[in-house]
Amino acid sequence: MELPVWSVLTHKIILVLALTAAVVVVAAAGGGGGGGNHYNIETDKLSLLGFKSQITVDPHGILNSWNESLHVCEWTGITCGRRHRRVTKLELNSYDLKGSISSHVGNLSFLRTLDLHNNTLTRQIPPQIGHLFRLTELILTDNSLSGPIPHNISRCSSLQNVTLARNNLTGKVPVEIGLLSKLKALDLSTNNLVGEIPESIGNLSSLERFSLSINNLHGSIPSSFGLLKSLSVFLLGEAGLSGEIPHSMFTNLSSITRFGVTANQLQGSLPSDLGHKLPNLEYLQLSDNQFGGPIPTSFSNASNLLYFEVAKNNFTGKVPSFARSSNLQYLLLQLNNLGSRENEDLNFLSSLTNCTHLQALGISDNDFRMAMPKSIGNISTELVLFDMGYNRIHGSIPTEIGNLINLELLSFDHAQLTGAIPSSIGKLQKLNDIYLNNNKLSGIVPSSLGNLTQLSRLYLQSNNLQGSIPSSLGECKRLTLMDLSQNNLSGPIPTQLIGLSSFSIALDLSSNSLTGPVPTEVDHLVNLPSLDLHDNKLSGEIPTTLGGCTVLVYLYLNGNSLQGDIPSSLASLRGIEQIDLSSNNLSGTIPRYLQTFHFLEILNLSFNDFEGEVPIQEVFSNVTALSVVGNTRLCGGVLQLNLPKCSTNPHKKHRLSHKAMIIIVCVACGLVALVLAMYLLVLCVLRKRRKSPNLGFTFGIPLLKVSYGDLFKATDGFSSENLIGAGSFGSVYKGILNQQEAQVVAVKETATVTS
Repeated sequence: MELPVWSVLTHKIILVLALTAAVVVVAAAGGGGGGGNHYNIETDKLSLLGFKSQITVDPHGILNSWNESLHVCEWTGITCGRRHRRVTKLELNSYDLKGSISSHVGNLSFLRTLDLHNNTLTRQIPPQIGHLFRLTELILTDNSLSGPIPHNISRCSSLQNVTLARNNLTGKVPVEIGLLSKLKALDLSTNNLVGEIPESIGNLSSLERFSLSINNLHGSIPSSFGLLKSLSVFLLGEAGLSGEIPHSMFTNLSSITRFGVTANQLQGSLPSDLGHKLPNLEYLQLSDNQFGGPIPTSFSNASNLLYFEVAKNNFTGKVPSFARSSNLQYLLLQLNNLGSRENEDLNFLSSLTNCTHLQALGISDNDFRMAMPKSIGNISTELVLFDMGYNRIHGSIPTEIGNLINLELLSFDHAQLTGAIPSSIGKLQKLNDIYLNNNKLSGIVPSSLGNLTQLSRLYLQSNNLQGSIPSSLGECKRLTLMDLSQNNLSGPIPTQLIGLSSFSIALDLSSNSLTGPVPTEVDHLVNLPSLDLHDNKLSGEIPTTLGGCTVLVYLYLNGNSLQGDIPSSLASLRGIEQIDLSSNNLSGTIPRYLQTFHFLEILNLSFNDFEGEVPIQEVFSNVTALSVVGNTRLCGGVLQLNLPKCSTNPHKKHRLSHKAMIIIVCVACGLVALVLAMYLLVLCVLRKRRKSPNLGFTFGIPLLKVSYGDLFKATDGFSSENLIGAGSFGSVYKGILNQQEAQVVAVKETATVTS
């Protein structure tokens, strides 16, 4: 009998429910028997293999151990719990893995730590991570993850550390993060997050470390942040924020050790008691904002200060003493309006003598007005950076500056310093950069600068320095830039200096009174893009070796007394952009190769003695980029130059034919001289042959005076054995005169003719 349809369906539903109940019972009994554990670890195993399938590159073979021959808990990067033998940690950081994070990780229900930082993982963070309610650490920094932060991350209610820094995450900071009540560290820095900072973050009462630096946020810092009384690290640099810092943050957060909001548009003044309210403060980083008002004097009690950075703001007034900040390492006050316009402006420098670990002191670009104190020589010998430029500091540089033996950067530029450059600077053998330009310094350039073998940049321009350039600067083998322009230096350019191949930025000796030629060693400047020798008293010709400077982009030789042609070797300067040879005594024609320089933007040949036709291509076609005025013998060029046409001149033809005639005459004379020389040579050879002895018969020797007896003896009495030949006029015999020398002669006996 056939059962009704509804009865069949009922039986099927009951069967499904029974199977489901059985699965639930087995799952619930997972902690009891080995079979249950095996089922659960198999779930983890399948999830991990699903994760592995999304890893496309594993250069170190880290995942090779993820196979059937090993238990899951023995796989690389996997940690299992002791009790349930379930996967509790997945740690695969710094293995150069490529691929994406599989959604299968959401099935690792016992996972507490997911650490994949410092790889090259891409795509989005899978929302299935929100299933990991036991998760306490989510560390995905230094990857290439994109997309939004999953909103359901709030379901991971056990999270204590969320670190997603240095990725390409987009979207807003989820409001739901404020539900993670156990969160202690939240680092979302260096991403592309937008929007405002959620007020809900103020609910994270356990939060100790917070960073949203380097994002594209807007708005202000929420006032709720004043409730984060456990906060010790607060970093919001380069985040696009504006407005004022909530006053409650300065008054309630006494546990703050690091407060950094650099490079925003924050404004307002600092509470006068800030140094007291933040007794644990080690790092205060407010640079590059719009803060104003005075620097609170209460900071003189901030004994834990290590970094005090308030540069590039609008702070005014005096700088407080930092005598109690004995551990201070960085004091950066540049680009403010500090200074009281009194003679005590720099008194705080004396307080820094107690800061024995000070490494960087920057007070440039303010309004300090005071004589340079000698106490600067007593500042920490650990000082690496010393920047006092762009102030109204006067007086001389104290010789005690030589005590700062670890100094790498010395910047006193754009001040009102006078006197000589102390030779004691030569003791600062770690110096990389010297900025003493735009002062009123006088005297000579100390030869002791040659001791600075680490020196890379030397700026001494715009002073009143005199004397010659010391050749000892040639010992600074790491110089990349030197600017001695606009001084009163004289004498020749040292070959030791211009022969330094280390120059790779600029060499500027312009606007002095240097004499002599441009050294031929200029071809050693193989890495130099800018050479400026203009407005000196240099003479001679442009050295052909200049063509070896193939990296040159800017060449300025104008305002000298150079003469001769532009050498053809400069054709190798294919990348040059600006050439100025004006106001010299150069002559000859303008080289045609200049119109093949495709990058040449400015060419100034004015006020020389060039002649002939001006080319018309490339830079020569642009009258705003070309100047040839003051060369009265030039012709042609583009019409806008208003030069005369290059006509066919009979006088010029005559000059050319005259030159050709001279060449022909010279060649003819040379040929005549050659023929004459050959004739004389032949004549000498012939004469020599006449004088030399003949090894055969002596027809070529002078007549000898011999007696008939000698001849009779020489021919053995005219023996028939010595008879050579006979004729109608007589017979010829072979004879040997002088038996010792064996001189062979021919003796002719003439026939007697009777009538």
